[in-house]
Amino acid sequence: MNTYLEVILRSVAVYIFVVLAIRLFGKKELAQLSVIDLVFILLISNSVQNAMVGPDTSLAGGMIAAGSLFVVNFILKFFLFRSKKLSSLLEGDPVMLVHNGEVIQSHLDHVKISMEELEATIREHGVESIKKVDLAVLEADGNISVLSHNYEKRSIRKRKAHKVLRGNS
Repeated sequence: MNTYLEVILRSVAVYIFVVLAIRLFGKKELAQLSVIDLVFILLISNSVQNAMVGPDTSLAGGMIAAGSLFVVNFILKFFLFRSKKLSSLLEGDPVMLVHNGEVIQSHLDHVKISMEELEATIREHGVESIKKVDLAVLEADGNISVLSHNYEKRSIRKRKAHKVLRGNS
């Protein structure tokens, strides 16, 4: 087989494997990288390098592997955009974690988010307690969105104050 065709096929196989592995092991890992997560990603990339290029460690082999990854990524993103079903299968769906100040523990357990992680995220969004959260959702990209009535009130006050300051000038 042509060496470059082999590099392309190996690269595509590794890409698909890594996408499926990330999906299998959970989307919350994508949003916030700890030191352990960063080391893991660096080691994974190093461990699959040889699987992609095989014995061809030339510049051309590396460029072909990288180019193959860009093309496969572009194609996959195109199909994810076009197909809600495929997007849901590979990227997952949003998961409600808190509704009207009440934690949905079964959802937390399912996505393996601890109460401490949830509380920290809520504080990062400027909300002092879970009871003041209207809605918290683990999004498909791994981020946690937090909506709070108190935040909305503060935003409205800031906008009104901004208008008053503008009006005085």
